[in-house]
Amino acid sequence: MIGRMTALVAFGTLLCSSAWAQDHRFEISGTAGYVLADGVSAASSVLGADGNLYNRVDPKDSFGWGIGIGYFFTETSELEFLYSNQPSTLTISGTASRDVGDFSIKGYHGVYSYHFGEPEGTVRPFISFGLGATSYPGVTFTGFDGQTRQTDGNTQFSGTLGLGVKIYPGNGKAGLRLQTRWTPTYIKSDSEGWWCDPYWGCYVVGDPQYSNQFELSGGISLRF
Repeated sequence: MIGRMTALVAFGTLLCSSAWAQDHRFEISGTAGYVLADGVSAASSVLGADGNLYNRVDPKDSFGWGIGIGYFFTETSELEFLYSNQPSTLTISGTASRDVGDFSIKGYHGVYSYHFGEPEGTVRPFISFGLGATSYPGVTFTGFDGQTRQTDGNTQFSGTLGLGVKIYPGNGKAGLRLQTRWTPTYIKSDSEGWWCDPYWGCYVVGDPQYSNQFELSGGISLRF
């Protein structure tokens, strides 16, 4: 009797595994939307050739797009690689504001997403978090003296947090993906002063600054 029950359980498990193996495991997504972005401030102002003082560097809010390739290793958990691109304009500001030049902020992140609801459900809300890097390319611009110059590019560690929903009408392969995503990127640390401890001694305390991107986007998701 015990042997028969064990065989039935094993057979049932095999059927479930086979059914799940036929589910959609891979997913490709393309999204586009609007990105709210900010930069960092300087510890002190810099006097420009135009006579103004400048102490901030920011990318402008702009259109952005992205591509994701994911794999469901369980019915609810997905690993995904996300590439994002925000064509923007670098600006400096202080007593005045000036556009320096155009550039594109690029993101490369490995992301884990947890999905709610049934695997073949029409609507699947999800939350996600990931780690990777954000790249700021150099910007070519013309100075007040008419000379062409270029800023240095910079690639920094960044994280990303997301919240959204995937909608598959009729449980089909093509669906709609709506999401919001926050990507903070570490840029630098400014000295904030000294901190002294009786055991560890004295050391300089830094104030970290991050460039942030807040994305609101939608697009198409294909699963197979």
